[in-house]
Amino acid sequence: MTTQKISRFHRAALALVLPVAVIAAVAGCDDSAAPKAAPAASSVAALPSTSTSAAGPASAAPAAGLHMIANNGHQLAFHVTPGSSPTIVLDAGGGEDSSYWDALVPQLSQATGSQIITYDRAGLGASEEVKGPWDPKAAASDLQAGLRELGVTKNVVLAGHSQAGEVAHYFVLANPGVVSGAVLIDANVPQFFTDTQTQRLVALTAPQIEELKKAPSTKANRQLIATADNFGPTHEAYHKVSWPDGVRVIYIVSDKTPFDGSPQDAQAWRDAAAAFTKAGPDRTLVIAEGSSHDVPQDKPALVLKEIEQMTATVK
Repeated sequence: MTTQKISRFHRAALALVLPVAVIAAVAGCDDSAAPKAAPAASSVAALPSTSTSAAGPASAAPAAGLHMIANNGHQLAFHVTPGSSPTIVLDAGGGEDSSYWDALVPQLSQATGSQIITYDRAGLGASEEVKGPWDPKAAASDLQAGLRELGVTKNVVLAGHSQAGEVAHYFVLANPGVVSGAVLIDANVPQFFTDTQTQRLVALTAPQIEELKKAPSTKANRQLIATADNFGPTHEAYHKVSWPDGVRVIYIVSDKTPFDGSPQDAQAWRDAAAAFTKAGPDRTLVIAEGSSHDVPQDKPALVLKEIEQMTATVK
């Protein structure tokens, strides 16, 4: 790929497939204000079978620290900070691992007293890679297996940023009764991925992704390519998914959105957030004033406040 800069809109569209840190490396993007997180792909069928399932009574509290948990032939890294119920589960955006939450975890622990779990999705951090296109149903299966192994089967507050919104949807649908409340942070919601919007994103990002495939093969590059593969069909399927009415949600939408610099697409993102919160009961929309898509980094106090508020309603 040349070092020619890509437009703000192209960069924003690509940020919905690849993390901006990698875009900068391959595309010569030098705008430090660009968003950092990245959503991904999906499809609509039942979750793949897991080595365990999130069902049944919770076991004794897991030990603090790292737990390597097997699911469908690969190992996943889960990190536990001890505390009481409800358990707060933090899920980072595309291309980000559990370290994304390092600054927030001790603050949440002190503010809520809750057990906190972070984890690395397959191909990220200390978790093993999985061949083939990235699939949010499989990611939800991994989360399901990890929580079940750790004995976390109820009273979960699930907080997900960006791409993790897709994982959250599939997880709550496959595990009724496990999640009592969720905080979705500028997260992918089905309402955004209309056929027109999805096709537009695919067309805009295709050249950059093709160049990425020509770059040296690394774990990071392979994960990015897997995230981009099958983006169109999986998001067409995700567009048909609905959040269950029985799970309370606080949705934090960024002021600038992932499309800062493209008013049309920024408005589509805001409209999708509003449509999502209006689509069912017990849904609250919060605007992160002045924030980019990277709300947990730009406005950590706001994220802390909303997760703390949701946690208080579950106790």
